[in-house]
Amino acid sequence: MNPVDIGKAYDQITHLWQSEKFNLLNGIEPHKKAVSFVKTTGTALDIGCGCTGRFIDLLLAEGFTPEGVDISAKKIALAQKKHPELTFYHKDICTWAIPRKYDFITAWDSLWHIPLNEQRRVLTKIVESLNKGGVFIFSFGGTDEPDDHTDSFMGPEVYYSTLGTSGFLSVLMELGCICKHLEFDQHPEFHAYIIVQKA
Repeated sequence: MNPVDIGKAYDQITHLWQSEKFNLLNGIEPHKKAVSFVKTTGTALDIGCGCTGRFIDLLLAEGFTPEGVDISAKKIALAQKKHPELTFYHKDICTWAIPRKYDFITAWDSLWHIPLNEQRRVLTKIVESLNKGGVFIFSFGGTDEPDDHTDSFMGPEVYYSTLGTSGFLSVLMELGCICKHLEFDQHPEFHAYIIVQKA
């Protein structure tokens, strides 16, 4: 399942993030922790920004100039409507040439949708897009080993992949990143997130 298909799947279920039942606090505390490691509150990028704008709002409040990118056309349209003064990109992170360097990058519940064989290359591209001392936070499937699968939990079939906890740590260290925080925040579920800083 390629990222374009993922975008089309999310176009079908965008309403789930507009529902009053959606928890707008999801991921906020981890992001506050990540921001605490930042030395320069300049540019920021939200990968898989979605339509709620909750991370964009947090980054604005912290003094960043944020941008967003998402594979879902409907989510990007809603994000742009919410923040017409900001820049949003309707792009596939696997093929997109990231246009600048950032002081902060987040990819919350998004990178796990890219093909398993693209994970290392995309992580490399993201880290290369960080300024020195820049901070990167992302969530992932915290399995022991690499894995990929599809499920239809939210409605349409959606693909997930992970390098596993050790796999992600290994790649990030190879790329010159320092691990600042790693947490299994929904244990016993395999949801984890990591905060790293570019040396």
